[in-house]
Amino acid sequence: MILRPEQPGDVAAIAAVTAEAFAGAPHSDGSEPAIIDRLRAAAALAVSLVAVDDAAVIGHIAFSRVRFSSGEPDWYALGPVSVLPKHQGRGVGGDLIRDGLQALKARGAAGCVLLGEPAYYTRFGFLSGAGLTTPGLPPEYLMALPLRGQVPSGILSFHAAFGVDSA
Repeated sequence: MILRPEQPGDVAAIAAVTAEAFAGAPHSDGSEPAIIDRLRAAAALAVSLVAVDDAAVIGHIAFSRVRFSSGEPDWYALGPVSVLPKHQGRGVGGDLIRDGLQALKARGAAGCVLLGEPAYYTRFGFLSGAGLTTPGLPPEYLMALPLRGQVPSGILSFHAAFGVDSA
């Protein structure tokens, strides 16, 4: 398996992997492929990596900028992250997350946030209960990983591609 930046020829495979990875997931509304497409169309994919095995895309991760009402710059959102079901549980998602976070560090990112399962993401250093808020999202699943400094306070706004009303 290799990890590499997304290439133009990967777009359809990324959509298919993402759709299959989230199919039937209780926390998914099926919008994940469209979120990635909207981020790409808005030139808002700051980091987009794929996992490739035997010349086929088996996983993908996206990062996009976020804003805090308090004005701290250089923060990013992780997500969606997708791995084909038959490849899950083999470390593909973890490798994508680690490489993606390294890419953010190389960009000088201050940190990364996500909406996800604390039991999974704390293993990568993400903190739950970091005091983040976004109207309409459960705060217990809003997590942060400072890469330099501390987690900002204030209301967190995701890119409009996520369809989250940050008020």
